Amino acid sequence: MSQTQVKEFGKWRSFFWPVHSFELKKLLPMFMLFFFINFNYTILRDTKDALIVTAPGSGAEAIPFLKMWGVLPFAILFMVVYSKLSNLMSKQKLFYTMISIFVVFFALFAFVLYPYREILHPTAAADRLQAFLPQGFAGLIAIFRNWTYALFYIMSELWGSVALSLLFWGFANDITRVSESKRFYAMFGLGANLGMVVSGPIIIKFSDIRSSLPAHVDAWGITLNWMLTFVVISAMLAMGIYYWINKNVLTDARFYDSTEVKKSKKEKPKLSLKESFLFLARSPYIGCLAILVIGYGIAINLVEVTWKSQLKLQYPNGNEYNAFMGKFSTVTGITTILMMLFVGGNVIRKFGWGVGALITPVVLLVTGVGFFSFVIFRDSLTGFISMLGTTPLMLAVLFGMAQNIMSKSAKYSLFDPTKEMAYIPLDQESKVKGKAAIDVVGARLGKSSGSLIQQILIVSFGSLAAVTPIIGGILFLIIGAWIFAARSLNKRFIALTAQKDAEAKAAASAQPVLAEATAGAAQTSN
Repeated sequence: MSQTQVKEFGKWRSFFWPVHSFELKKLLPMFMLFFFINFNYTILRDTKDALIVTAPGSGAEAIPFLKMWGVLPFAILFMVVYSKLSNLMSKQKLFYTMISIFVVFFALFAFVLYPYREILHPTAAADRLQAFLPQGFAGLIAIFRNWTYALFYIMSELWGSVALSLLFWGFANDITRVSESKRFYAMFGLGANLGMVVSGPIIIKFSDIRSSLPAHVDAWGITLNWMLTFVVISAMLAMGIYYWINKNVLTDARFYDSTEVKKSKKEKPKLSLKESFLFLARSPYIGCLAILVIGYGIAINLVEVTWKSQLKLQYPNGNEYNAFMGKFSTVTGITTILMMLFVGGNVIRKFGWGVGALITPVVLLVTGVGFFSFVIFRDSLTGFISMLGTTPLMLAVLFGMAQNIMSKSAKYSLFDPTKEMAYIPLDQESKVKGKAAIDVVGARLGKSSGSLIQQILIVSFGSLAAVTPIIGGILFLIIGAWIFAARSLNKRFIALTAQKDAEAKAAASAQPVLAEATAGAAQTSN
């Protein structure tokens, strides 16, 4: 891609705003694109749990089953569809097609599936199954009983994997140089977390709307209609911004050179789905990157489920639960923005990719030790807690909230940017196929594996409280593997980036020589 010659930044500007004025044409629309995608992600993430947990005949026990037997198969299906369509469609058409699938579903849910849920849900059949099967199957029966809610949960989970990880970051990797990524990626994340900050008050407002409506009115249905209307409008705005970037930014030689991408496509033939998996399995680089993504998925799932079990005890009402999650999202967004302004991009620029990639697992390790220690030993601290004027349960909720905020802010400000930077030195085939396999299936496999571990432990030992110490031990083993993979990937990333830079310099130095040779040949012929 073309390199525009510009002056270096001063000390303070390089810390707070390492962006040239002409680069705003590229930075701001990408900022807004990420804003709208993450705005939707936050609303959907905070709504799906409340919808499933408060559904008739359902509860929190349905969530592990959904993640294992619902989200993972649909993630694989989306990966297959995306892989096939990537060989048939242009990237622009592929983006519009994928986003449109979500737009159609969420509009359909708000205005058809939810209003006609009484007709669509097989309540009588579910009651017969409940009477026939053991109590342990209650979670699976709840999914069958409320299948439209389960489908909403699955599509909400997939929005994060497909729209956020696959479509946005795939697009960003294609149009962003490594030199730009060190300055831009943390700022893209600011747009995402601003979307989280804005969505939080909206979630709170429409969760509290129930108290102002008559008892006979379906307040939850009104809340869903409003929030999903926001989701549909936001998704359409994201498509509009994507169209504008393709029309006005990618046609500007200062930001993008399409010949480089076309050359990459010609250098490596397209692979079938089976060949893609075999190719990824033979790549140590992609393997280490997959361990990072899967490790994060397992670790955060183990931590979050333990915390949400405490949260459900404190806020058993769906309305209160959703309102609390709205506040949690707002605080998380603000904290992450501060992390991005003062930590994210500056750490990567000053200390390199490796340090940036290691901070998130270290934060999870340290805060995980604190949270699990408090949950396990809190009964021994009852006297001390009473002196603080609160209850052990409420303090566990607040302690877990602080742990989740710190780990998520580290994830958004450092883990995501460093993960996406790792794709940039790869060839085009590895980017497209590898990203589809890792981000969609890998992320879901991590979370589903965490759910499977918890299911096995709970069935074996009887309750989540009984297995909390074991979950804590497994968490620390997973984080250890994550740290090892990050250190290994750092060495490979540095070597591959140096190789790419050397090739680019060699190509640039060869152009004047070729031009001189051509001119000399022309003079000789004359």
